[in-house]
Amino acid sequence: MAPRPPMILVTDPDHGLTLREQQILYYIAGGLSNKEIAGRLTLSEQTVKAHLSHMTAKSGRANRAALVTYGFETGILRRC
Repeated sequence: MAPRPPMILVTDPDHGLTLREQQILYYIAGGLSNKEIAGRLTLSEQTVKAHLSHMTAKSGRANRAALVTYGFETGILRRC
């Protein structure tokens, strides 16, 4: 499998997601599990799940893959 091109996180409160939700979205796009994200951000796995639930509700997206697409569509995530 070819390596993924690097991406950057562009934080902006006008995207409708909190800063923490945008950070979690970045890690989701990087392929990290909830447990791995929790470890990186010093959160509980349950807190990451709660953020994911809020993110899907705010964005109208149903799953992690759709959230990543949302991230690129809104400019929260960008390829380097």
